[in-house]
Amino acid sequence: MKNNKVAILVDSGTDVPKELIEKYHMYMIPLKIIYKDHVYTDKIDITPEEIYERLPEEIPGTSLPDGESITDIFDQIKEDGYEKVLAVTISSGLSGTYNVVRLIAEQQNELEAYVLDTKNIGIGAGFSAIQAAKWLDQGIEWSVLIEKLNHLIEQTQVFFNVATLEYLQKGGRIGLVASILGNALKLNPIISCNEEGIYYTVGKSRGRKKSLDKTVSYVKEKIGSAKVFNLAVAHGAAEDEAVAMEARLKEEFPQANQIYFGQISPALVVHTGPGLLGVGVQILEQ
Repeated sequence: MKNNKVAILVDSGTDVPKELIEKYHMYMIPLKIIYKDHVYTDKIDITPEEIYERLPEEIPGTSLPDGESITDIFDQIKEDGYEKVLAVTISSGLSGTYNVVRLIAEQQNELEAYVLDTKNIGIGAGFSAIQAAKWLDQGIEWSVLIEKLNHLIEQTQVFFNVATLEYLQKGGRIGLVASILGNALKLNPIISCNEEGIYYTVGKSRGRKKSLDKTVSYVKEKIGSAKVFNLAVAHGAAEDEAVAMEARLKEEFPQANQIYFGQISPALVVHTGPGLLGVGVQILEQ
């Protein structure tokens, strides 16, 4: 039986595909993209293409939405008749969104709220919201939902390649990724989030093709002998490579439950630049 009393709230950095946000009636908190002359709202009034176009002139900043906007969304959820809110955010190790949403959630009197720190980024975080929606459709109990989602964090990982580390460096999101040597030797790092949800280098390869091959081998390792799992391909101005990667994953992992595909949000574009290609893995049953 479907659980209609629980609303799902995501931040725009979770990269849940638009059609799934609509299908499951999710609410979204958009991040902010800040240029010298204007502040844009992620996924609302700016596209990834517009950011790429302007990168040679200006690398914008990003910020959290203001508290008032987040409070308004909680008020809307309450008005729409929900009793509980599951908020899913990108890693607290990469963004302050989790903490702001958690503080506002604690102030809610008429809504029971739980804020999930996915310790992940992009679709790696979005996986949790999508799976939660599916479980809610099946009538899962609230306490069981939270328990299962927390377990799922450990079973979820995203591996991504960037064309250059320049944007991660300039945005202060470099985390534990060693950058200078990699750029000098033309080494392509494969980046993921560690247990604290901070970027680190999983491995390095010389050249893009080898790096993508190695990414697939990490995916294979993560899947192991899992019986049920989902995959995802996410890209930033690397559509041809992403389409080829999706086809490769379908061929190599025909048993995959689902393969999601999409472009990263404008806010994530700011920190990665053009040429990002990521593969996400979510293990549902070992």
